[in-house]
Amino acid sequence: MKTLKHFLGLFWILLLCVSSVAQTQDSLQERQLLSEILAIEKQRILDSVKKAQLVARLDQLKEGDDSQKNELEQELAEIDLKESTALSLRKARIDSLRSTAQGYPVLGVDGDTLFLLYSKTGALTASERAKSISEKIKNLYSDDFFGNNTLEVVASEDSFDIVYAETIVMNVSENDALWYQTDREALANDFKNRIETSIVESKANNSLSKILLRIGLALLVIGIVWFLVWLVGKGYRRLLYYIHQSKEKWLKNLSYKDYTFLSADQELQVVLFLVKILRWVVLIVLVYIALPIIFSIFPVSRNWADKLFQLVWSPFKGVFVSIWEYLPNLFSILVIYFVMKYVIRFVRYIFKEIESEKLNISGFHSDWAKPTFSIVKFLLYAFMFVLIFPFLPGSDSDIFKGVSVFVGILFSLGSSTAIANMVAGLVITYMRPFKIGDRIKIGDVSGDVVEKTLLVTRVKTIKNEIITIPNSSVLSGNTTNYTSETAEKGLILHTTVTIGYDVPWKDMHQVLIDAALKTDMILKDPMPFVLQTSLDDFYVSYQINAYTREASKQALIYSQLNQNIQDTCNERGIEILSPHYRAARDGNRVTIPSSYLPKDYKAPSFQVHVDKKQ
Repeated sequence: MKTLKHFLGLFWILLLCVSSVAQTQDSLQERQLLSEILAIEKQRILDSVKKAQLVARLDQLKEGDDSQKNELEQELAEIDLKESTALSLRKARIDSLRSTAQGYPVLGVDGDTLFLLYSKTGALTASERAKSISEKIKNLYSDDFFGNNTLEVVASEDSFDIVYAETIVMNVSENDALWYQTDREALANDFKNRIETSIVESKANNSLSKILLRIGLALLVIGIVWFLVWLVGKGYRRLLYYIHQSKEKWLKNLSYKDYTFLSADQELQVVLFLVKILRWVVLIVLVYIALPIIFSIFPVSRNWADKLFQLVWSPFKGVFVSIWEYLPNLFSILVIYFVMKYVIRFVRYIFKEIESEKLNISGFHSDWAKPTFSIVKFLLYAFMFVLIFPFLPGSDSDIFKGVSVFVGILFSLGSSTAIANMVAGLVITYMRPFKIGDRIKIGDVSGDVVEKTLLVTRVKTIKNEIITIPNSSVLSGNTTNYTSETAEKGLILHTTVTIGYDVPWKDMHQVLIDAALKTDMILKDPMPFVLQTSLDDFYVSYQINAYTREASKQALIYSQLNQNIQDTCNERGIEILSPHYRAARDGNRVTIPSSYLPKDYKAPSFQVHVDKKQ
């Protein structure tokens, strides 16, 4: 277990390292490309300065300096070619960054995104540029003189500036144009129109008349929703009344033969529950439709409607997408399940044939078939789970693996006693010390076996008590089986009686044998027999042994046997003076009941002998 934990820990650390290295490589690559773009931009600026100088020198040359003019024109052509190559190279670098680069939003007055910026200008990063432009747009909104066509696009040396009065709102560089795959002037005019439109619309939307109109529309929507909710409530009550009035007509007991799956009252409860669910669904749909409408009335909350819709729809969309992507794995799981299902059916058929003794396997008893099938079925299901596990959703995630390990540890710690009983149950099954219906004795418990499971054995006593014994206790103790040999050889029942030395042992043997033969369910073949187990101080111990095939009726047989011993001894005039009895015969009655004595029986008188000579 420790080795497994160390291995999982190392694997997780390696995975994090690989992920961080990959992210670092991506970040370094992106930085390198941005550095190359900046270097190309710097070189373009230098080439532009040099080009301007060459043009100035070319203008100053006289008409006769043809050779120098050719040199300057050649240098200008080289610079133009270099600028064209640099422009193509910048486009390629920006195209490679387009899918991974992050754009920073320029926000309007109401928080809506007007456009995104990707490139830096001078010392300002793209993020700083976006924040600065957003602040300037808010300041323009506060200017009472701002209106349509108040922004201008002014061309500068390397960019086009969007200007309001003396304020430069932003500048559009060549890199900005490359990101949007257009030229600088067109992009500047597009940004100018977006900024101007956003400010003008915000001013119009936040006027007093607009605010009052929106409040009125919101109240109207709320009123309509309230009216629809009232209609739903009224319709719900009428539907309940109709259901209660028609329940005897439409609802009948759902039954098959003598078993009732659902009574009419239960069906009514199900219908009422479904109607209640339907009512809540309708109310939720109404509220869900009304909230985006109300949010869309006010500019500040218009984005809330989209967020609310995404909040509800995204989980459903994620579920549907996950289900669709999971379908191949689901089909694989179904194929594995159905294949294993028919394999288990085939194995069940084999073991049923063995249990019914139609199929005989040497050394394999028929009563082993059912528990062995249970073991094989468990192993097949475990194998099926091993095959299915990789196809389960999230089975490759670290959380799933961690939970699986945690559950396994809890199961192993909390089920040690249960597992011990299960192992003991398997051992008992294959030891075959008893079977269902056998009369057994385990410790101090005697009774008939009524159930055997992997965990416990249940015994029913002669007092109709059901005693549950854990299999581990059965395995660790001694088990006496009264039934296993009864059918073939018979069970020997025995009881002991102690008689004084004055009774001849032969007479006593015959008395006990005769008493046994009078007892119901005692076999006459083999004949009962008597054993003298001890010669004690005051009496002899006689043990009568008799055969029976009714092991489960021992209590009744013992009771009748003892009765017959008493009756037979009394009939033969034998007193049972055990365990100890001091007999003073003269002047005392015998212990035999009066019904067994003669009618003229009288207790003997005391006899006194006097010697006259003395």
